[in-house]
Amino acid sequence: MVQAPTRSQTITPFHHKLDAPLTKQQISVLQVNLGKRCNLACSHCHVEAGPKRTEEISRETWQDLVTLIEQFPQIKTLDLTGGAPEMHKGFKPLVEAARANGKEVIVRSNLTIYFVPGYDDMPEYFAQNQLRVVASLPCYLADNVDKMRGNGVFDESIRALQWLNQLGYGRHPELSLDLVYNPPMPWSQDDFRLPPDQKALEAAYKAHLGEQFGVEFNNLLTITNLPIGRTKQFLQRQHLHESYTAFLEANFNSATVAGVMCRNQLSVDYLGNIYDCDFNQMEGVEALAATGEPLTVQTLLQAGSLDVIEQIQTRDYCYGCTAGCGSSCGGALT
Repeated sequence: MVQAPTRSQTITPFHHKLDAPLTKQQISVLQVNLGKRCNLACSHCHVEAGPKRTEEISRETWQDLVTLIEQFPQIKTLDLTGGAPEMHKGFKPLVEAARANGKEVIVRSNLTIYFVPGYDDMPEYFAQNQLRVVASLPCYLADNVDKMRGNGVFDESIRALQWLNQLGYGRHPELSLDLVYNPPMPWSQDDFRLPPDQKALEAAYKAHLGEQFGVEFNNLLTITNLPIGRTKQFLQRQHLHESYTAFLEANFNSATVAGVMCRNQLSVDYLGNIYDCDFNQMEGVEALAATGEPLTVQTLLQAGSLDVIEQIQTRDYCYGCTAGCGSSCGGALT
């Protein structure tokens, strides 16, 4: 049952909820944020990406990442995000290096990028390289999606999904297509909510999208809105930031801690800095070596190891990943 905080409730520091410090397991996932440029400016975007952003990965950084991919067989998955990752220069070189070395490659796509001049080759490129597409569709109803992501985004997203289906996505076992759900933004404490049961919502998505549009996909991933980025700014404007964080704390579930994504993941920004997860990256909370020094791709290459982090850096927004059924870039945790 979802718990509501009292108005007087204060936030317990997240690390006080843990029986022991959160530690790294062997790294198997490399998630790279290629930059903040995007053709959309979604209201819930924790990256604060948009068409006016210019930050982009440099040639030197993506070349170092190619070296990292080639040198460490323990990396099983390369997870490319942004902004719109497809818009950035290092996208294809990283895809091709990872696929040449037998890695799974995830592209976190907003779908509408396929209709932007210069990117209409992307669906075919994805299929040729057997990329796993993870696409944001925060609701299966047009009004709700357009409110969060912009007018006309739902219709373009449906056209993009149909395009991917025609290429075999959601139908062929080697062409995986997953959708991502986020709850609506709250306008009052009465609107606070966690994602509903992932499997039940997936069934509803599949029924509606299949019946109305002939769209097929593999999995629905439910992700809690964390109070960072534009979500944090929205909550602060509504004077809800502290109460929303308290709501997440009130629904803390210790059973999710073992599966949080930061345990086996490194997150890399467009400058080559290393973080424990994408959310820490957006808040500027760098991962630290045992010596206390911040890490970069270069220092990992010099160390000859990906496993140099002992303790994961946590903050109070970590309650977003551990509330209810849990939440990660791969959906619910329990």
